[in-house]
Formats: sequence, C-alpha cells, structure tokens
Amino acid sequence: MIDWKRKLTSRKLWAAVAGFVSGLIVFFGHSETEAAQVAALIMSGASVVAYCIGEGLADNGFGSRILHRGRSCRQRHGLHRRGTA
Repeated sequence: MIDWKRKLTSRKLWAAVAGFVSGLIVFFGHSETEAAQVAALIMSGASVVAYCIGEGLADNGFGSRILHRGRSCRQRHGLHRRGTA
C-alpha cells in the first residue's frame, strides 16, 4: 500500500514535479522566467503541504509513539542505566 503522507512530504517528489512542469512551460514556448516562477510556486506549495501533514501527525500523537518506541528499545537493550554505554 502506498504511504501517501510520506510521498507528499518528500522533497524529491516536489522537486521532480517542479522540474517537470518547468520543462513543460519552456517546451510550450513560455520564458524561463515564467518557468522559474512556477517552480518556485510549486515548491512553496509543497512546503505548505508538508507542514500541514506534519502538524496533523503531531496532533494525532504520532511523534510521541515513535519516542515511546525509542525509549522501550533502549530499555530492552539495557541503555537506560546511567553510566552505561
């Protein structure tokens, strides 16, 4: 199953989309300046999407579950004691 939250927050995905759309703009005869402006707009939109998804995950407590798993992992391996490497 595709993890859409992860895909939509990927900088690589948005850079690829911006590059593709910019190339199409230039191909269809518009200026490189217009293409750069559209690419900047896409990347700005991607930042908003990533922020919204991140806030949604934080509000659902996703981050605290990861932190809890990290603690239990350290405890399982005996790393919770002070002075232990």
